[in-house]
Amino acid sequence: MFETGPADATEFAHNSERQFARLLDFYGIEWEYEPRGFPIAWDHEGKPTRFFTPDFYLVKDDLFIEITTMNQKLVTKKNRKVRRLKELYPDVACKVFYQRDYLHLLVKYGLEEPDHMDEVAPPTRIPGPPQVTRVADEPLGGQAAG
Repeated sequence: MFETGPADATEFAHNSERQFARLLDFYGIEWEYEPRGFPIAWDHEGKPTRFFTPDFYLVKDDLFIEITTMNQKLVTKKNRKVRRLKELYPDVACKVFYQRDYLHLLVKYGLEEPDHMDEVAPPTRIPGPPQVTRVADEPLGGQAAG
């Protein structure tokens, strides 16, 4: 389904990251893998002791993406890191793709069989207000009604 692209030339920590990168490649979305680690904790001398390195950076969107397909205990720890990132670096945009979001993407784009999807919660909604268009308010055929 997918042609060879940057995802095939990159070493990933997890196969889930490779599959996500292949989706990005397929749609021509420019990305970087783990391009930057952000200090999120320091010792008493001011030296960084903990870093958070999001999995992907989407260049044109100026957005970091973290893929989380782990057990709930580790997800909670990762959520804490993302919250800390947002506290310390409010201008840095970072979104988390949870396991259910990730699995739905894989099934949608034919990378996984939908066998076990009955057990997976529906994907999370993208944050922000819903965009609603009332059909009655729209002009017909792109022209003003009248």
